[in-house]
Amino acid sequence: MRIKTAARRTVARKQSLRLEGNFAVVSSRYRETIMQRLAGCARVIVAATLLIVASVGNAKSQTVEQFYKGRQLTLLVFSGPGSTYDIYARVLARHFGEHVPGKPVVIVQNMLGAGGLKVEQYIYRIAPKDGTVIGTIGRGLPFEPMLGENEVHVDPLKFTWLGSMNRDVSLAMSWHTSKIKTFADLQQHQLLVPGTGAGADSEILPLAFNRLAGTKFKIIEGYRDTPIAALAMERGELDGLAYWSWSSIMAAHPDWIRDRKVNLLFHTGLDPISEVPAVPSLRNLVTNPTDKAALAFLLAREIIGRPFLAPPDLPPDRAAALRSAFAATLRDPAFLQDAKRTRLDVSLVTGAETDALLKNSAGAPQEVIARVKDALGRH
Repeated sequence: MRIKTAARRTVARKQSLRLEGNFAVVSSRYRETIMQRLAGCARVIVAATLLIVASVGNAKSQTVEQFYKGRQLTLLVFSGPGSTYDIYARVLARHFGEHVPGKPVVIVQNMLGAGGLKVEQYIYRIAPKDGTVIGTIGRGLPFEPMLGENEVHVDPLKFTWLGSMNRDVSLAMSWHTSKIKTFADLQQHQLLVPGTGAGADSEILPLAFNRLAGTKFKIIEGYRDTPIAALAMERGELDGLAYWSWSSIMAAHPDWIRDRKVNLLFHTGLDPISEVPAVPSLRNLVTNPTDKAALAFLLAREIIGRPFLAPPDLPPDRAAALRSAFAATLRDPAFLQDAKRTRLDVSLVTGAETDALLKNSAGAPQEVIARVKDALGRH
């Protein structure tokens, strides 16, 4: 029995050793397979990394002309088709691409919402930062963050400002059937005027005029844009408009002036308007020094009457090319003829001038900012 038992143990040990050997072979082969796969993955990762590096390097080595050649450049407009901002943008778009190296096709796209905040946020935060998207926003929006109103959390000084298509001046008016005919009347009687969105000039400036100049504007909110509100005024739904640019009036409704369909109550410019020299300037109707400074801060937006911008952090060469193309377009005789035919008032404000204006406004004295906030009802 002992001999048989020993024999069984010997056989068992041999079988165990044989199994261990087999496991060792399998384990060795498994390790080799894993190592081969890891090596393959490593080669793929290295290749992908090299491809990315090469792509980035190639993109960086592209000239501006090479980048834009065959591409589409989108121009976003915050207001609706047919609005004055839209008309300016479309006239610019017809000529702008010719002055950008590579001559991209320029497409205009309307993006309405929140008085321009939608476009502002999109360009600041969502649009590609490669120079393929530019836009135009309401001239007052860049100043809102300086007053503590920053719903979309943007820093206006970080945008790539291309410039403005004009330096503007605005007017307050009543329809010819209104009992309010003069500025003095406006200080005595309420005038129903439209509001076109939070932060829009049509809403914030009449409030400021009421406090700084003693006017009695009553804002009726909910209008999509001022051209729609203008039709409402003609229908008798509104009494007038508190703040609409001279260029907009002459582009959309020159007959109002020619046929005396509106009573012009005041304008906001430094100098008289040659076509209507008897209309007083609001700047001269406000006499308190702090109030005058607050009004000047609010009206600084008129220097950039039709501002155009691109996202922050563009490649420097493309930012420079877009700024240069903007200035060149506004000096182009073909563009100027097109603008004249469309009855647009054009006056170039460069990107550098826009930057300087905004930086200067951001550095306004605290007592002036406080008075502006008070005039706007922001405490």
